[in-house]
Amino acid sequence: MKTLRPTLPQLAGRPFLADSGLETTLIFHDGLDLPHFASFTLLDSEAGRERLARYFAEHIRLAREAGTGIVLETPTWRANPDWGAKLGYGADELAAINRAAIAQLVELRTAMQTPASPIVISGNLGPRGDGYQIDARQSIEEARAYHAPQIETFASTAADLVSVYTMNYVEEAIGVALAARDADMPMVVSFTVETDGRLPSGMTLADAIRATDDATGGAPAYYMLNCAHPSHFEHVFDGGDWQVRLRGVRANASKRSHAELDEATELDSGDIAELAQGYRRIAARLPQLAVVGGCCGTDCRHIAAIRDALLAAA
Repeated sequence: MKTLRPTLPQLAGRPFLADSGLETTLIFHDGLDLPHFASFTLLDSEAGRERLARYFAEHIRLAREAGTGIVLETPTWRANPDWGAKLGYGADELAAINRAAIAQLVELRTAMQTPASPIVISGNLGPRGDGYQIDARQSIEEARAYHAPQIETFASTAADLVSVYTMNYVEEAIGVALAARDADMPMVVSFTVETDGRLPSGMTLADAIRATDDATGGAPAYYMLNCAHPSHFEHVFDGGDWQVRLRGVRANASKRSHAELDEATELDSGDIAELAQGYRRIAARLPQLAVVGGCCGTDCRHIAAIRDALLAAA
């Protein structure tokens, strides 16, 4: 079983892309019904697997065109016990779906990877509760135990790392990081922020990163920020040492708040050129920035514009 552990090529100084807003693409562009925003259910059908494969292949081609690497996240943001139970999946079914998600990306890597465009496979985790609001707050040890089975499943596959996205309070992020350390898996923590640049818990991004590092001995390979527009968080970059740990951004296309996005019935694709320029400003403030992609409302058009803006500035 070949993996890129423990060395992660996205940290070697070359730019890497990530993919975009998978769920919003499937719902609003393809018209698919994704109960509870769960895209992992597509892995249970041939048509669903084919649609996921096309989505990932489109993003791989964007990386290959520019000679960059890409980090692909499995569609398993909701594939944890609480959300799985709402969709009729038990522990064994969830383990199987997480393994299938990695297997699909391994097939794509085998078929499409080039020396100039390495493909990194990340087993994706999401919050136990809602990504936009804190509705199931856990202690550190509760989160550690809760997320351990999914991480252990990924550790038994060819996944190169695990990444937890849309963390909105620090205790869950710490618990996931400790569970990944227990499983000897490289991992990434991605926080989300509100329009004021603070986590939904009210903590600053700087304090969240420092607290997670302090509690885990610096276990995360790096940190990311996702599911917010650059205009929501650009002002928080204060030049502090914490910024060295922030290596990735997957921003929303829309400037709407999380509450507004939750109520939206139409897709807000935002201003693509403006978003790309936002990334260019972020890169100037974060010289360690290594991974760039999109989140809600973004698609391949946004990723291509972000890619081109950053390459032009390099």
